[in-house]
Amino acid sequence: MPGTTPTIVFDLDGTLVDTADDLIASINHALADEGMRPVDPAWLRPYAGHGGRAMIERVFSLERRLLTPQTTDRLVALFLDHYADTIPGVSKPYDGALAALDRFASIGARLAICTNKPQAFADRLIAALGLLPRFASICGADAFPYRKPDPRHLTGTIRRAGGDPGHALMVGDSRTDVDTARNAGIPVVAVTFGYSDVPVKDLGPSVVIDHLDELTPDLAERLIRAAQG
Repeated sequence: MPGTTPTIVFDLDGTLVDTADDLIASINHALADEGMRPVDPAWLRPYAGHGGRAMIERVFSLERRLLTPQTTDRLVALFLDHYADTIPGVSKPYDGALAALDRFASIGARLAICTNKPQAFADRLIAALGLLPRFASICGADAFPYRKPDPRHLTGTIRRAGGDPGHALMVGDSRTDVDTARNAGIPVVAVTFGYSDVPVKDLGPSVVIDHLDELTPDLAERLIRAAQG
C-alpha cells in the first residue's frame, strides 16, 4: 500500500472476537443469585456489547422487576468476577479474523484494538487467544479518562500504536463504533455479524461487510483516501 502506513483499529467484542456466549453465561450466573431463570442467549446476544450493567438492567426491565442501585452493583460485581474467572471460555476470533489480520500485517499496517471492555479483561482475552503479538496497542475502557464514543479514545489508540489518525480505519459492529469514528473523522467499516440491536447499515458507516474476508488492504486504502478528500 503506497503512502503512509495505515492503522487498522478493531473493536473487540462482536467485531474481532465472538464473546457473547461467555458474557451471557456470566450474566446468567449473576441473575441466578436473584433466583432468576437463565436468559435465552439468542435474545440477549444483540446487547452483549453494551456491558454487564446495561444487560442486567435490560433483563430486569423486560421482566418488570424492580432493580435498585444496590442490587445492580452487586449483580455487576458477580458478573465481572465470573467473567474474569472464565476468560477465554468459549470465546474465539470470528471466521476470517486471523486471515484479515495477516493481510494487513503483510503490507506493514499497524493493528490496534479500541474497546469499551475493561483493559484487564481485554488484555487477558487477547493474550489467552494468542493474539497479543499482533497488536501495536490495545486500549480498553480505562486506558484513558474517556471512552468510546468520545473520539479521543480512538485517536489515542491510533497514536499509541504509532499511527496517524489521518491514515486510519475503524472496524466495528455497533452504533458506538460508528459514532466514535465519525466523531474522529475516520472511516469505519461495520460488520453485520456482531452485537447490534439495529441493522448496522442504518447507522451510516462508510461500508458494511458480512464477513471479514471482505476486509482487505485495498478497501481500507480506498476508504482512507475518500476520507482525506
